Amino acid sequence: MADENKPEGETPVVNADSETVPETPTESQEILDNDNNVEAEKVVTTEDVDVKIEAVKSVEVPEAEGISCKLAEATDFITTTRDGAVKIQFSGEPGQIKAMPAVSVMEFFDRAVKKHGSRVAMKVERDEKWISWTYNEYYQEVKTAAKAFIKLGLEQYNGVGILGFNSPEWLFSDLGAIHAGGLACGIYTTNNPEACQYVCSDANCNIVVVENDVQLQKILQVWDKLPALKAVVQYLGEISEKRDNVYSWNEFMEMGRAENEDELNKRMNNQAPNKCCSLIYTSGTTGNPKGVMLSHDNILCATEGVVETLHPTIDVNSTYQETCISYLPLSHIAAQMTDLYIPVRAGAVVWFARPDALKGSLRDTLLLARPTLFVGVPRVFEKFEEALKGIGAKTKGMKKKLADWAKGVALKGNQNKEVGSSVPFGWTIATGVLKRVSKALGLDRAKMIFTAAAPISKSTLQYFQSINVPLYEIYGMSETGGALTIGTPGNSRITSIGKIMPEADYKIGNPDEDGSGELCFRGRMNFMGYLNNAEKTKETIDDDSWLHSGDVGKVDEDGYFYITGRIKELIITAGGENIAPVPIEDNIKAECPLIGTAMVIGDKRKFLSCLFTCQVEIDIDTGLPRDVLLASAQAYLKSLGLECTKPEELTTDMPEALKTAIQTAVNNANKKAVSNAARVQKWKLLPLEFTTAGGELGPTQKLRRPHVMKMYKETIDEFYAS
Repeated sequence: MADENKPEGETPVVNADSETVPETPTESQEILDNDNNVEAEKVVTTEDVDVKIEAVKSVEVPEAEGISCKLAEATDFITTTRDGAVKIQFSGEPGQIKAMPAVSVMEFFDRAVKKHGSRVAMKVERDEKWISWTYNEYYQEVKTAAKAFIKLGLEQYNGVGILGFNSPEWLFSDLGAIHAGGLACGIYTTNNPEACQYVCSDANCNIVVVENDVQLQKILQVWDKLPALKAVVQYLGEISEKRDNVYSWNEFMEMGRAENEDELNKRMNNQAPNKCCSLIYTSGTTGNPKGVMLSHDNILCATEGVVETLHPTIDVNSTYQETCISYLPLSHIAAQMTDLYIPVRAGAVVWFARPDALKGSLRDTLLLARPTLFVGVPRVFEKFEEALKGIGAKTKGMKKKLADWAKGVALKGNQNKEVGSSVPFGWTIATGVLKRVSKALGLDRAKMIFTAAAPISKSTLQYFQSINVPLYEIYGMSETGGALTIGTPGNSRITSIGKIMPEADYKIGNPDEDGSGELCFRGRMNFMGYLNNAEKTKETIDDDSWLHSGDVGKVDEDGYFYITGRIKELIITAGGENIAPVPIEDNIKAECPLIGTAMVIGDKRKFLSCLFTCQVEIDIDTGLPRDVLLASAQAYLKSLGLECTKPEELTTDMPEALKTAIQTAVNNANKKAVSNAARVQKWKLLPLEFTTAGGELGPTQKLRRPHVMKMYKETIDEFYAS
């Protein structure tokens, strides 16, 4: 490792060419029947999604040379057992991702190290110094961790739980577990001891790697209920109380260094691309989390899909090195793709943010690393927007007029680009003025900036277009190894989640008159099954291998996908009308800058109601809301003639001017309602913002609706009392 205190040189920007428009549901698409060696062609009709078999031909199963690249025998496309194997859905033509030979994660990593060995792979700040690892050093750390896992008693296809914030040790543990023949299993840091116990038990974890004493104590509390657990390793800080089978990271790695590689090589060569290597546990907002079983081939097929889609803006064969930031939870598939698999494939360098990144320190890391690729959840971009608007509210005179003009030109220009039109007059000057904004955010080198993991409002997308920092949407699932659709420069539409990935086929299940129906996907990226849960697996993957996403969407004539609702989130009123809450919530928030979160209620009720929160500051240390309104919220209130700094001043005895303003916002949003039943009739402004620390939001900032319903049951009941 070497001390590093400054980022690499700037990376030249490469322009993306237009992508090929994928086939629409009315065109022929290749599918497979239930035989690994048979390919068929079909026509999907938008009326009833009938499948018509046109022709059947034999497909040769491609083979790859390398570490554990031989397929294991399999009889089905799904399994729910840890050591099970699945058939791979090979299809397409030679050279396409659908037809590429299957390889193992070990072979994938070995190839990358041979190609990028001397490049810096990762950087992290420790004791106020940035230290780094090259890809060669990265590989050695992974193999050392793998040998230590074996020494501690890791059995093949048993879990290695990883409970902590993103760090190099997290990735060493993840890949080390896979190399040793175990199952890498991330655990959300927000889990309580009982939730940790459930995951460790379900995954049959032999070893758990924890970040610090806080996470260690969770495991110690439930260890006696985990008969398979043999050891715990803590990777940061001193172990507070020495006890048997609890090891520091240094002790753990010394154990690995003392072992030869004989047993490791046996483990590495005793795997197969079509067997499980990683478990991704769902956040469990509606019950116990489900363990998504991902094979080597699932993960690497999804990785290649992203690499192909981002080319040539991101060129994995280039001598330029891409830069990424790791801060989103690594127990989620999105972060594993953006922080592990795609960087390894591209030979990129990953900078690790501090654990308080989502509480405010992310901007510091952005300014240091200046990433060329950046992925955020909507809440991250909303916070950026709030901060910038707060600064803008204080700008006066000619400076404000210039900024407003530049933003107007940038918005129009980015809208024109989406439809292939030329940029407006003044574009060069306007974008030059706005360059300082992207630089202040640390995003001035970014070639592409993505938003993922949850819905984002149109108003936020338009705001970032207006500062010439366009956001591109990614849609995906843990169950598909990551991205299913993606927007890129030259191939995006505002509010669209992009176009289909090259490894996937799709259909729209039971479409309505507008073409909206359940989005269903099929391909090699589809997961193996839910661990130990055949019932839920069969609910998700049907007999024809279609994965049912649970999301309602449609595809336009240009191949752009749009999400119009989520089946589980759909509100079914007492009158039987189906209503998607997110568009209503977004419309109200767009009308009132004070509102941080809106949550529509109305399932089995006679009318819709809504809970609102104020935009407040978040405590960096606790992640909880502070009793201070954001500067942008205070500026909005001032425009109403109100001098308020605390949310309590608004919610205890709401000023008439604010009451009128919020009701006007609701009325304006109601004018856009698709029906009378989709109009909000009652509402309540809450004093606290929703946060992950408070329990209202999940680890990826998604609204935990059932939890909020329980928290505010009395308030909600009052809406419908009379």
